Order: sequence, then structure tokens, then C-alpha cells
Amino acid sequence: MAAIDTIAAIATPPGKGGVGVIRLSGPLAQSVGEQISRRRLTPRQAHYAKFQDSNGDVIDTGLAIYFAAPNSFTGEDVLELQGHGGPVIQDLLLKELLQLGARQARAGEFSERAFLNDKIDLAQAEAIADLIDSSTAQAARGAMRSLQGEFSNKVHRLLKELIHLRMYVEAAIDFPEEEIDFLADEKIVKSIENVQSELATTIKQAGQGAILRSGFHLVIAGKPNAGKSSLLNVLSGRESAIVTEIPGTTRDIVTETIDIDGLPVHIIDTAGLRDTDDTVEKIGIQRARAAIDQADHVLLIVDINDTEHVSHFEFDSSKTTVVYNKVDLFREPDDAKRLTISATLGIGIDELKAQIKTLAGYSQENETVFTARRRHVTALCDAKDAVNRGLMQLKIHNAGELLADELLQAQNALNEITGEFTADDLLGEIFSGFCIGK
Repeated sequence: MAAIDTIAAIATPPGKGGVGVIRLSGPLAQSVGEQISRRRLTPRQAHYAKFQDSNGDVIDTGLAIYFAAPNSFTGEDVLELQGHGGPVIQDLLLKELLQLGARQARAGEFSERAFLNDKIDLAQAEAIADLIDSSTAQAARGAMRSLQGEFSNKVHRLLKELIHLRMYVEAAIDFPEEEIDFLADEKIVKSIENVQSELATTIKQAGQGAILRSGFHLVIAGKPNAGKSSLLNVLSGRESAIVTEIPGTTRDIVTETIDIDGLPVHIIDTAGLRDTDDTVEKIGIQRARAAIDQADHVLLIVDINDTEHVSHFEFDSSKTTVVYNKVDLFREPDDAKRLTISATLGIGIDELKAQIKTLAGYSQENETVFTARRRHVTALCDAKDAVNRGLMQLKIHNAGELLADELLQAQNALNEITGEFTADDLLGEIFSGFCIGK
């Protein structure tokens, strides 16, 4: 067991509701539950009880459910008190539990104990928070796949192959008298190449899972009156931004989150880019530039009838797509192969949405995608780089010792995903982002 104290927290969100849940985990869970309910608790049975304070006054009535270790979420003794959802009642009940010996849980401490007690690995623990924070149905399904172990299983299969390769290589190094020329064995080269291929596939899936979790941050930029705010409104389906014919109407950042076939897209409308002496507008343009720098991608909106673009503002061409707006007002045939829309009439919006999905690397058809985090993608890429270096050492220098070391580096990188090789400060950072009671 990872801890010796008993933690308690309100597990339901703040506010009024029909039901409120308080959770306890630790060695005092059963005795505290029996003291406050004034009855004997049988594991895994729901007991109706009056929850009473030390003076015998009834605080609330509801259900008490006790889970004996190790058959619980945290792997410890766990108690759930399900009462009414009033915040005052919940606070009174929690206060009584703390007086009986429990302490207030830290954010994410229940999930952290489940991880430390080997009930779940680190990727599954993170998936709990991702499931709670899901902004689309597709993201929720992906988080549930990760929570059920789909991502972890992929990582464990890769680890198994790496360990097998290391055993083979290190055995050949340790027993040279056996005259095992593993360097001339095409089998090991083929095995390493198979690992490379599997890592590349998993990196692609994890990358899409990371986008599914955190969303695609898309900035709408351009000159004043190019139609940026009109585009935000048509994409969000509501009047999110004020639209007028007066240049410089938008002075600040306006953000909306939309769902494009399951992909969460965070759209940021910005102030029109131009040279100005207006102090307030200058601040808006500075914020626009900051948003552009931080965006995953930028839609540069251009009035198709305006020959003067914002070329004097620098854009990263690798993450910028030019969209020509007001095609309904264009007086000449447009034979150019360019992305054209009319934000006011909705012309070309479906094509634009399809382009956004392509820019994000998102495919709705991939129903097996799991959620992932940027750190997972980084770890997978580190593992792939180590395997690539190891194969190079094998092919060019016949260096078995260096190959074995690179395979160990790849193994350690993958272990960071599941938490088998993870720094304590990283654990603290991950679980501190959870909500109280989870």
C-alpha cells in the first residue's frame, strides 16, 4: 500500500443537486463509515443510514457503501457516502469525517493512489482526467479507450519487443565464445525495423489522440473588414462576435470552441492587422500577434476583391492557410485553385471545415483512436529516435554494445508513458491537474 493515512473529499461538483457523494480512502475508511452511519458495514453492499455527528444529531440520510482493499478503485479500503447534493450538507458531512480522523484529499490523490497501488498505470490515470474534460463525444470515446488500456497495451507490446531484442543482443555480447554472430543475422535487423514501423504507427495514432484531447487551436487573422468575425459566427453557429462595416470593430481576442465531426476546434478571432495610431487597437493587434504565434494553425482571411494583403506582417507559411472571403461579391471569374468562401452566405464553409480537419491531421473514420498527451507523443518520438540510432550503429559500425544502450534508452522512454520509469516531479505535475475528489 502506498499510504497509511485516510483521505476524504467531496466527489460531486460544487452546487446544488439531487445527490452528493463523499469519498474516503485509507485504513480508517470502514471505522469512520461505521461511526458516522451507526451501523456495521458489509463490503460491497449499499446500506441506508442516518449520517450523524458526534452528538448524535442527524446531518443527512443516504447510502453508505464500503469497498475492502484491494478490491476498490484505489486498492485501499474505500467508503462512499451518497447523500443529498446541497453544498451546506456536504460541507457539514465532510467536516465530521475530518474530525473522525480523515484528512482533506489533494487534487487527484485518489487516482494517484490507484496508480501507486498498481490498480492503473499512468496513462490510464491521465485518461480519467481526459474523460472528465472531454469536449466532444469522440474525445470521450477516445479517453475511455485509453482508460480501458488500449494505449497502454500498445506500449506494453512495444516494450516486450524491445526487451526481447535487448536480451538477444546482450546475450551475444556476454557470450562471445559461443560464436553467435548476431550482427550477421538478418532476423534482428528485421525485428528492429518492425519496431520502427510499429512506433511510427503508434506515434501517428497518439498525435491524433493528442489533438482529440486538447483540441486544435485555430486563429483567424487578416486585415480589418476581411470577414474574420463573420467567419467565426458562421463556424460557431451563433453571433459570437460583433460584425459591422466599421474597420477595427474587433479590439480583443474572441474565442469559441466548436465540434467538427468530433474534433474539438478552439477558434480565436483577432483584431484586424494594420498600422494604426489608436492605442486600444494597438493592444488588440499585439494580442493578435501573440495568438498567431501560439496557434496550431492560422487562417489568413483575405477579401478576394482586395489586392493589398497583409504581406508586411510576417506569417509562418508552414502553419498558415490563405482563405479568400466575399466570393459572392467577386465580379470576375475565379479560375484560380484557391480556397474561397462567403462567410455571410455560407458558401464554401463545408469545404473549409474539411480543410481544417486535414490541417489537424484528424480522421473521423479512425474509430479506434485513443486519447493521448503531448508528453506521450514526445516519449514515443524519443523511443523511435533511439531505435533509429541503434539500427545505424548496428548497420554501419557493427557496435552491439551501442545498439543495446540505445534499446535501453528506447525502453526507458516508453516506460515514462506508463509510469514505470517516471520522475516524482512529473507525477506531482500530472495529478495536481485533476479535480478534487478524483
